[in-house]
Amino acid sequence: MDRSDHDRQPHPREDEHEFAEERESLWRITLGPTIWAFHFAISYAAVSVYCFRFERMFEMGWLRAGLIAMTLAMLVAIAWIGWRAFLRWDVRGTGEFSNPEGSAEDRHQFLGHAGFLLALVSFIGVVYDTLPLILLGSCR
Repeated sequence: MDRSDHDRQPHPREDEHEFAEERESLWRITLGPTIWAFHFAISYAAVSVYCFRFERMFEMGWLRAGLIAMTLAMLVAIAWIGWRAFLRWDVRGTGEFSNPEGSAEDRHQFLGHAGFLLALVSFIGVVYDTLPLILLGSCR
């Protein structure tokens, strides 16, 4: 390594670009669990309001269909977030599952790895949130 390469100071725009990418990755990491929490709250609130107020007036079919449609849309969104995080992780290109050096590129890959795993857990969580809706026939 040449001394001039080691002493080179980054251009201000270079730092701004790097920090913008990391900030975007940090926001993207939170999207999967946020969608999961939103799905959980909406699903259980809708079913509890239905069972408390409207069970005798309406069939649960429309509510079930609407919640399943919402579930599918949220699963697609989480899958897209997970795919984007997997691409950022770049495990196929580097062949490394961990990045011990701690460089800027390693941090980007770590954020992709963390985002991918959180999206995977969120996807499974949304599926488990939906199981009672599919398996249970009524409120009783």
